[in-house]
Amino acid sequence: MRRLERRVALVTGGLRGIGEAVTERLIEEGASVMVADLDESDGGRLGANTAYVRLDVGDEAQWEAAVTAVEHRFGRLDILVANAGIGGTGPIREVTLEAWHRTLRVNLDGVFLAIKHCAGLMARSGRDHRGGASIVTISSIMGLVGLPQAGPYNASKGGVRLLTKASALEFAADKLPIRVNSVHPGFVETPLLLSSSPPEAIDFYHAGTPMGRLAQPSEIAAVVAFLASDDASFMTGSELVVDGGWTAQ
Repeated sequence: MRRLERRVALVTGGLRGIGEAVTERLIEEGASVMVADLDESDGGRLGANTAYVRLDVGDEAQWEAAVTAVEHRFGRLDILVANAGIGGTGPIREVTLEAWHRTLRVNLDGVFLAIKHCAGLMARSGRDHRGGASIVTISSIMGLVGLPQAGPYNASKGGVRLLTKASALEFAADKLPIRVNSVHPGFVETPLLLSSSPPEAIDFYHAGTPMGRLAQPSEIAAVVAFLASDDASFMTGSELVVDGGWTAQ
């Protein structure tokens, strides 16, 4: 099924992990995709329906340039997937203010700037769709529940959750054709997770998930594609949890 024909998407952090899977799924569904990432070395491997823009999501001037690049290349923007993120762990009593700010700059400031700067172009494009344009933010189960030694990450992803709801209500009140919803993955088998987590942590993620395994990036991408499509036309301010049952316990 190609639910996203003639639509244009912008995916942040689109060259790795969940972002790469989202890019691939949106293309399969018929969308053209502007991939935003910091890794310029892989920007040249994209296919015919994609373009690349280098973007530091915490830099407002770079966001202005990225939106201009989307408009010049594609002329519209129907889907925004605010996916780029970094970790932020350690005992709260030992986390430096610099590390705290770095996590919030990428994970929360980056989503705020994405919504702020993409909304104008998306409002124009959204009039062409029954459900309007679609913003999908990637939060986390740690935007819903706490985890020891993950204070900065918990705070940033919890902020994404409520920023999503506030934006959804604001756009609805202003009669802008933009839906805004969040996705809350559990533990996902990405190169970053596997390389940054010791074996005992991976065992903990497996054991703590009722389904007994990590998610695959493609399973998160499928939910993003649903929210991006008109199949979710009456959903805004919602949160979809994709965690193998972790938060049901």
